[in-house]
Amino acid sequence: MEESMLYLLSIIVTFMFISIAVFQVLLALGLPLGEFAMGGYYKVLPYKLRVVSAINAIILLVMGVVFLQHTNVINIFNVLPTNILVWVITVFLGFNTIANLISRSTKERYVMTPLSSIAFILCFMISLS
Repeated sequence: MEESMLYLLSIIVTFMFISIAVFQVLLALGLPLGEFAMGGYYKVLPYKLRVVSAINAIILLVMGVVFLQHTNVINIFNVLPTNILVWVITVFLGFNTIANLISRSTKERYVMTPLSSIAFILCFMISLS
């Protein structure tokens, strides 16, 4: 795949990760968006799940950095084993897509499944390059 296409894909997927990280921060702050995440069991997440959401936000931002580094959009963290990390993230997104698809929450299925599947496909395309 052409290098400029890889740049574009990694920027798009990083934007998606940032957007979902913002959503996770909103969950962590107690906004009533819980029906879109973590099985949809709560409208407002309990304290322990808010902590999980905050950690998820950080992980999502790191995932974006990994893809930007892997495609040389940034060259800050040259010690990262990006070849391995992009595959680990891609496989995780595949499982995450399946989990969203079988969620009991209709809102999670209809909103998060498309987001995670698009992110999975983009990450898979980058991983294959």
